[in-house]
Amino acid sequence: MKTRISALVLVLAASLFPTALIAGKDGSDRLTVMSYNIRFAGAEDGTNSWIYRYYLTPMMIQDQKPDVIGLQEAVSSQVLYLSEYAKPYKYVGAGRDDGKKKGEYTAIFYNPKTVKLSKWGMFWLSDTPEKPGLGWDAACPRTATWAIMKDKRNGKSFMVVNTHLDHVGKQAQAEGAALILQRIEELNSKGLPVVLMGDFNLSQDDPVLGAVDSKMENTRKTALKSDGNVTYNAWGKLQFQSRIDHIYQKGFRRCQEFKVLTKKYDNRAFISDHFPVMAELVF
Repeated sequence: MKTRISALVLVLAASLFPTALIAGKDGSDRLTVMSYNIRFAGAEDGTNSWIYRYYLTPMMIQDQKPDVIGLQEAVSSQVLYLSEYAKPYKYVGAGRDDGKKKGEYTAIFYNPKTVKLSKWGMFWLSDTPEKPGLGWDAACPRTATWAIMKDKRNGKSFMVVNTHLDHVGKQAQAEGAALILQRIEELNSKGLPVVLMGDFNLSQDDPVLGAVDSKMENTRKTALKSDGNVTYNAWGKLQFQSRIDHIYQKGFRRCQEFKVLTKKYDNRAFISDHFPVMAELVF
């Protein structure tokens, strides 16, 4: 009798609360991803300049321990610093100005203890995506970095794309987003689960993101647990704050949680002018 009752309880739980039984008890079916605009090292931000806050980012990464990080706006010195002081994390990516070390990166950092890199590449958001250059009406060269990875805990492969859309050109934003979706289709011939993340410089209701919304799920909107915090904190200047950093997914069973990381490190209010955003995805 007890066995029948227990079985009935499980059936009822699965029908009333289907999400409760999806995730593995050991967490091996979950992938945690982070999108983080680090604010470039050369910015003159007073006491928020990189020279005063550089140590906070590895502190945050070691605390949160995401499997994959999409980093925006980092220059070579910041990327190299994190590769040294946020161990064991490794990275792929290159500078947007020359495809080597010059200019900002849309780097992808990953924890080699939990995920394995299979291959990676990058392209420019322009009419000539294979070489450095401006796209359409963009104010700056813009790139996307992609990687095919395998989760070591469950053997499942997935694709990650990290980008930083232009902050000025509306055509560049629209064309750049469309190009990214096109490249995902071309590069992901096996139909792997996909994560697209970055600083889109667009609020979640901007019509430019409509094409992305039609193809992928915005985890802020679809996560079982989410929050409404701003992502661009503007160093505390309320009039400039907005939600412009996003994590999209396709092919995962669901997003368990989306959150904006507002936690203080070393009692400092901001580690960057953007808060990191995180999503816990279930294969």
